[in-house]
Amino acid sequence: MASQNNISRLDYIYQFCESGKVDYFAARVSGLYRSSDGGKSWTSAFDSLNLQKDPSALAVAISPDLEDDPSIFVGLNGGILRSPDNGRHWESALLPSPPPVISALSISPNFIRDGIVFAGTLEDGMLRSSDRGGRWDAWNFGLLDLNILCLAISPDFASDETLFVGTQSGIFRSTNGGRAWREVNLPGEFEAVLSLTLAPDFASNGTLFAGTENQGLFRSTDGGKTWQRLAKSKLKEPINSILLASDFVARPELLILHGNRLLISTDCGRSWGPFRANLVTRKSVATILCPYGFDPSVSVLVGYADGSIKFI
Repeated sequence: MASQNNISRLDYIYQFCESGKVDYFAARVSGLYRSSDGGKSWTSAFDSLNLQKDPSALAVAISPDLEDDPSIFVGLNGGILRSPDNGRHWESALLPSPPPVISALSISPNFIRDGIVFAGTLEDGMLRSSDRGGRWDAWNFGLLDLNILCLAISPDFASDETLFVGTQSGIFRSTNGGRAWREVNLPGEFEAVLSLTLAPDFASNGTLFAGTENQGLFRSTDGGKTWQRLAKSKLKEPINSILLASDFVARPELLILHGNRLLISTDCGRSWGPFRANLVTRKSVATILCPYGFDPSVSVLVGYADGSIKFI
């Protein structure tokens, strides 16, 4: 059984995912790791596969309703693994050939009823499953760039069937559940979009945020029709991730990974400052999870580019 103690210090962490307030998963170069004690210790989640070497986990997504459906999906270089029991057992999904590199995963908020899961790939566009991740098909009509870097699904997907993908050259939107795509007119031609996040009340006000590689952070309040660049003079590094406060409607707080530093805004992106002075080290931040919110008094889970993890 692999543990955090023998993980390579150059083992990059791609993503954290929460499965309950003390149960977390980390997708990383050396595989998928799990912590059941609030991030203090980590063990391989792939032990039941009995492999000589675990496959790299590039993305992870967890069912929005774990009590009734504890499904987990993991994106690999050449496949998708799914678990029906919160990571205890795994099975391979049936994917189109040749096997794609899975770069992003997102589960329908209505998953327990519709069984829909989306997967973004590098070079092969979008995959969609409507049978709880058993079989996947390519859904790329209108998708002019097949290099998917991120994806985001509407909180009201059951009604509006809307989702967005960020690619090497911009953003594409689907309003029919991924069956067809249209390019979104983001300022700046052929700009790589690294992160996307939709506001909890997206259905009523169309608010979403897009983080780019070279043009900073953008906000739209009309579902992606028009965009405003935020803090142009300050946000000049790649925006690798965007987190919104759980009560964003009442407290419009955003946390971003700006290059390898964390910045926070408490006014919907107009002004920015450093996030948590105790996280400032010589190490580069790779990813972060804030299960208890952004307040200074609560702990956050931080993954560094050297492979180390801290719950601070």
